Amino acid sequence: MKSNSVKTIVAIGIGAALFFVLGRFVAIPSPVPNTNISVQYGLLGFMAISFGPIVGALIGFIGHALIDLSFGWGIWWSWVIASAVFGFMVGCFKPLFKINEGEFGTKGIGRFNIIQVSGHAVSWVIVAPLLDMLMYQEPVSKVFLQGLSGGLANAITTAIVGTLVCIGYAAAKPKKGSLKQE
Repeated sequence: MKSNSVKTIVAIGIGAALFFVLGRFVAIPSPVPNTNISVQYGLLGFMAISFGPIVGALIGFIGHALIDLSFGWGIWWSWVIASAVFGFMVGCFKPLFKINEGEFGTKGIGRFNIIQVSGHAVSWVIVAPLLDMLMYQEPVSKVFLQGLSGGLANAITTAIVGTLVCIGYAAAKPKKGSLKQE
């Protein structure tokens, strides 16, 4: 149990650090103000299905908070919470995957992408805009435009980056029963 908690803490630390680096230095500006095309959600999706909902939520929360702090505008809590919701939602489906046993085939790819698109839709089309309106009194048209464009961009980049990371990780893991004693 103790090594499992150490592994979890290390996963959160490394995941949040990578989420920050990707979100801060690999973000592509989008035509919608204050919205980027972000590749870090592919990593978050992978970490969430590998380690579960708590790890996914904490990576999204900590990583996004660090990104906001580094830009100097303060923490935009509505979007930080939305990142945590995405990581949590995807992580809830960890039992459906055997990625840690080296399995991530066509069925896993399809399942991952249905889950991540749904997670982005909830996070960016519902959670972030509603919290923006409640917490910051932002105008409805602005927050839903940002949420829709951010959610769509995140779903596309997660489909590409996340799927490739999952395939690569699974391919690098020895399949169960593949090692034979001589």
